Amino acid sequence: MTSFPTGFLWGAATAGHQIEGNNVNSDWWAREQMMPGMEPSGDACDSYHRYEEDIALLADAGLDSYRFSLEWSRIEPIEGRFSRAELAHYRRMIEACVARGVTPVVTLQHFTTPNWFAERGGWLADGTLELFVRYVREATTILDGVEWVVTMNEPNMQAAILTAMRHMQEQRSAEWQSPTVEAKEDKQQHGQFLTYADPEIGRTLVKIHHAAREVVRELTDAKVGWTIAAGALTAAPGGEEKLLEIRYGKEDVYWEGARGDDFVGVQAYSSQEVDANGLVPHPPHPDNTLVGTAFRPDALAMAVRHAWEVSEGVPVMVTENGIATARDEQRIQYTDLALRGLRAAMDDGIDVRGYLHWSLLDNYEWGHWEPTFGLIAVDRETFERTPKPSLAWLGEVAKRGGLET
Repeated sequence: MTSFPTGFLWGAATAGHQIEGNNVNSDWWAREQMMPGMEPSGDACDSYHRYEEDIALLADAGLDSYRFSLEWSRIEPIEGRFSRAELAHYRRMIEACVARGVTPVVTLQHFTTPNWFAERGGWLADGTLELFVRYVREATTILDGVEWVVTMNEPNMQAAILTAMRHMQEQRSAEWQSPTVEAKEDKQQHGQFLTYADPEIGRTLVKIHHAAREVVRELTDAKVGWTIAAGALTAAPGGEEKLLEIRYGKEDVYWEGARGDDFVGVQAYSSQEVDANGLVPHPPHPDNTLVGTAFRPDALAMAVRHAWEVSEGVPVMVTENGIATARDEQRIQYTDLALRGLRAAMDDGIDVRGYLHWSLLDNYEWGHWEPTFGLIAVDRETFERTPKPSLAWLGEVAKRGGLET
């Protein structure tokens, strides 16, 4: 058997907006109502009311950890006004985990922010650091006994979105002055979320993370870090310089920002090449996922090795890894191979503390419902939960503490 260490965490992850439902005070809820072609989250999976059932399904399968997020927009729906009822709700979630022998891994901010925060300029506005730190102070009041805390989820993806939005605004301004075909083509080429992230935005988010980290350390006994979206990027012939440029803005600013953290969350799904012009599209293939990415379970080990190197040895937690597929046997195959690669990285001396699969539930994927990542299917009308074979398979891996050879 390919064994993992005693105390290694085995679990699954979710995000509040994607599963709770009716997160009406968030910026993403507002965006869903305005953006053409974007499906609304609506009731989502109704996990706001059904979290105990979800935790029970996870625990009964044999998993021992659950990563979930607090929704800032529920806790502080109006600037400066904090909801004691919502804080109590999330405290009950923590206690429900503990009652089932499940280790909670709590994320303080997972993509969404209160709508009032977005309207005042979001992460790049004056006073943002102070506002986030104030929220984190309130959140720590319910974290007694929580061992793992994530300040922010994928700040590099948030920065990429901010970079794309800024670029699109600049292009609109240029086209207003002198509309040209070239400008429109440039917008289409560079307005993609994953193409580039401005390192200056990254440095701003690093400062915010460090400030939040200090609050968590001051007021709790938890280990604290943040999670990074890892592209497991490689250089095509002639793309070596471009790879370094893109990877620095998209990832390395954030891995560097994790230095001094208690752990860093690695979130990896696939790998992608970079040539002299930038990211190379994933080639069509029958095994490609429902989001168009290549079937690359080796991406996890690649990402963990890169995180370890650039962070200079910060312990790793795999906080997301999975595959968007309608074929659950492919999910099992992917996860098995990903875990074997992860164990090989650990054999080379990398300190990995746990593996949290994305996702526990088939959920709302930021604008649409089709990509299914979950270990559990959810009926959109009745909210009935139906565990997939992959949940039982991963639970057995957890109970054995390793993979069968």
